[in-house]
Amino acid sequence: MALAQLSAAWHDFPSRKLRVIGITGTDGKTTTCRLAASILAAAGHKVGTITTVAATIGDQDVDTGFHTTTPDAPDVQRYLAQMVAAGIEYAVVEATSEGLAQHRLDAVEFDVAAVTNITYEHLYFHKTWENYRDAKARLFHSLATSYHKPRTAKVAILNADDNERGVFEYLRQIPADEQIAYSGNSEFVIPRSDPAHPAVNDESHRDASQLRIANYEFISARDIQHSTRGLRFTVVTPHGELPIESPLIGRFNVSNMLAAMGVGLARRVPFEAMREGIARVQGVIGRMQVMQSEPFGVIVDFAHTPNALRVALETAREFARGRVIVVFGCAGLRDMDKRAMMGEIAGKLADQIVVTAEDPRTESLDAINAQIEEGLERAGRHKGEDYNIVDDRAEAISFAIKIAEAGDLVIVTGKGHERSMCFGTTEYPWSDQGAVRTVIGKR
Repeated sequence: MALAQLSAAWHDFPSRKLRVIGITGTDGKTTTCRLAASILAAAGHKVGTITTVAATIGDQDVDTGFHTTTPDAPDVQRYLAQMVAAGIEYAVVEATSEGLAQHRLDAVEFDVAAVTNITYEHLYFHKTWENYRDAKARLFHSLATSYHKPRTAKVAILNADDNERGVFEYLRQIPADEQIAYSGNSEFVIPRSDPAHPAVNDESHRDASQLRIANYEFISARDIQHSTRGLRFTVVTPHGELPIESPLIGRFNVSNMLAAMGVGLARRVPFEAMREGIARVQGVIGRMQVMQSEPFGVIVDFAHTPNALRVALETAREFARGRVIVVFGCAGLRDMDKRAMMGEIAGKLADQIVVTAEDPRTESLDAINAQIEEGLERAGRHKGEDYNIVDDRAEAISFAIKIAEAGDLVIVTGKGHERSMCFGTTEYPWSDQGAVRTVIGKR
């Protein structure tokens, strides 16, 4: 905590001279950061970003290190100071649960806080799901205590669809100057938890323009069309409707786009700039990245949580004309419980499964894979028939691509943009994309 404050003071509190957007969640943070930054840039603003992939300051991209977490407080404040020096107006910051819990973002004066979703992840660090949720919630609590800048409301952007564990209801109780809720379901009605305003379910209130609850605005998506060419849908807002076209694939990206458009609404960005900003984002490395389309598809995706693997495989199933073949593993020294969960998800949604290494660190790879196998067996899968264990990740990718036939789709998940893999305590150079290109080239 002290380090963050000292670092901010050393750089003369740079985030007080910027409008700062914080985006947290289990899945979709980096993509949503890219979308929000693109929307603000399309409106004519100078924008910098700090994500788990890189810090972008003007024309410069700075690698933020191995694996996925928020940079340390001195680095965060240094990046923000460089943005101020470069004349940047907006900073879009990816806020991980570990970064928030370890106070790396304590001295960042956030103006807008947005959440993608809060599902199962990082319990090796947080111990309980409630602790994990509360770490994410720190971003929203910070709105009330951070520096108030002139003509800048503190705005919370919430996912109304993320309420399986009561996340939406929990976060919407945290005070903010304004709150914007979004939903991929055009029929969704915001439940009113205020006893003075009982829940409204009658047809007259299904129009989003009438769902203004105190300082709430509500946006939703309707008429969603999804293909290998991308997404098309209409956003319904209290200020009118907006047609959206995006080259991104995966229905889950509708939610990411709505969160980013919530940022646009919070900062009063014109509709045309929001539409242009969404269309400009061609893709994020390692996020449903298409490596080959014919005669069979190959996709690289970062999915490393149960929820992310589920939606990635659902997307693969939607596009595959033949079988879905997945390559995945689970990291060592991380959540052990999710291993069988991910095995069961893969067993239910894929036709062929190849289990392999994904940063085993100092854990036994055999033990990690055995836990994944428990889930595969629960899903009724049989080793050597519809799933195989191939310890070497390059060989696993090669195996999956070699068994692929016309119309199949191979999806390699877990590493995404990462450029190293950890065995023991050593980080070795690695690229899923490079491994895929090597095999495709040989084939």
